[in-house]
Amino acid sequence: MSSTPTVRWGILATGGIALTFTKDLLLDPATRGVSSVKHTVVAAASSSSKSRAEAFLKEVAAPSDAKAYGSYEEFAEDPNVDIVYIATPHSHHYQNARLCLEAGKHVLCEKAFTVNAAQARKLAEIAKEKNLFLMEAVWTRYFPLSIYVREQITSGRIGHIARVISDNSMALDPEKSFTDGKHRMVNPDLAGGALLDLGIYALTWVFQTLYHTQPEKTRQPPKLLAFVKPYRGTGNADEHSTMILNFPRSEEEGGDAHAVATTSLRVATSPGASQDTPCVRIQGPKGEIQVFPPSFRPTKTKLILSDGTIEEKDWVYPGPGKGSNWYSGFGDSQHSEGEGRGMFWEADEAAEAILTGRKEAKFENLDESILIMEIMDEVRRQGGLEYPSKIETLDYPVQL
Repeated sequence: MSSTPTVRWGILATGGIALTFTKDLLLDPATRGVSSVKHTVVAAASSSSKSRAEAFLKEVAAPSDAKAYGSYEEFAEDPNVDIVYIATPHSHHYQNARLCLEAGKHVLCEKAFTVNAAQARKLAEIAKEKNLFLMEAVWTRYFPLSIYVREQITSGRIGHIARVISDNSMALDPEKSFTDGKHRMVNPDLAGGALLDLGIYALTWVFQTLYHTQPEKTRQPPKLLAFVKPYRGTGNADEHSTMILNFPRSEEEGGDAHAVATTSLRVATSPGASQDTPCVRIQGPKGEIQVFPPSFRPTKTKLILSDGTIEEKDWVYPGPGKGSNWYSGFGDSQHSEGEGRGMFWEADEAAEAILTGRKEAKFENLDESILIMEIMDEVRRQGGLEYPSKIETLDYPVQL
C-alpha cells in the first residue's frame, strides 16, 4: 500500500499570519477528511534574525530537523523546500515571490497578490517560463462554505444574479490603534490602507460569485466607478474605498449585473462584533444568498427564496477538537479549543496542484488574480491613491 505523499513547505516571514497558517498546515489532514496529501515544514526564514526563525519553528511545533534562516536569499536556495508560503506585507510580495520563483520554488503568496497588476503579470510570466506553480493565497475561496455558495449560484437556485453587495470593514480607530503611522494597515511604504488589506475580501465575494461562476470563455471584465477617502494620518493610504462594478453579460445570461464592494478602517460591517448583519448579499430574481461576517472567515449562510424557502447553515472549521489543548486564531482573537482557522484548505489545494502537475489554482487562476489587481489599480487611479515608487516598481532586486 503506497504512503500518502508529503509536500515540503518553507515559510517566508514569521509574523502573525505565518504563525496561523503554519499551525493550520501542520494539523493532521484527516481532521478535515483529507487523505490525498500531507504537509510538513522543512524551513522558515525571518528577515530580522535566524534566532527569530528558530523561535517560530519551535512555536508552531515544526519537525526538529526544520532549518531556520536569517536570510531570505539563503532560504530560497534550500533544496528541501517544495513550495514557499510568503507571509510578508503586500508591499514586499513582488520582491519575495520573485526571489523564490527565480530559485525554482513553487509559491503560495498571501493576498493582496502584489501592489499592482503589472507586478502580478510579471510573476505569472516567470512562473510560466519556469514551469512552476503560483497561487494567490485567497483562503476564503477554498472554504466548503464558499464552494456551497457558488454551487447554489451555478445550479440556478436564485436565478441569474442581478446584484451583489459586499462589505469588509473594521472600526479600527486608526488614530489610536496606529498612532505612529508605521503599522502596515496605514503605512504607505507597506501599501497600507483599507483597499489592499480588507477590500480584497469585498472584491473576492463579488468576483467568486458574479464573475467566477460565469463560463470562462465568455465572461468579461467589469467596468468600475470608484471613490476613495484618504486617511489623513499618513496621506497615501485609504481610510475607506467604495467600488461600483458593472459586469457585462448576454441577455441569455440575465444581462448586465451590478455589484457594490465597500471597505473601511473607520466603520464596521457589523458594529459591536455582533455578526448578525450580512456582509454579502447575492441577489437574483428567485431569491438571495446571505453570508454573515467576517467576510474573510464566515461561519453562517442564509438562503432565502421567493417561494418562502429559508435554508440557514452554520459552518464548522475542523481541527483536532476539544481535549486536544490546541488553539488557533489570529492576532488577539482565539477560537475554541481544537478549532482550526481554515487556512489548511488553501494549502491542500496548492499541494494537490503540485502533486498532479497543475500550475494554477482551481478556484482562482492567475488571470483572475491579475484582473482583480487591475480593478484595484483602477480604484487607486480614480481615487488619486499612489504608493511609493519603490514598492510599485518592476525592478528586481530592490531592497525594501
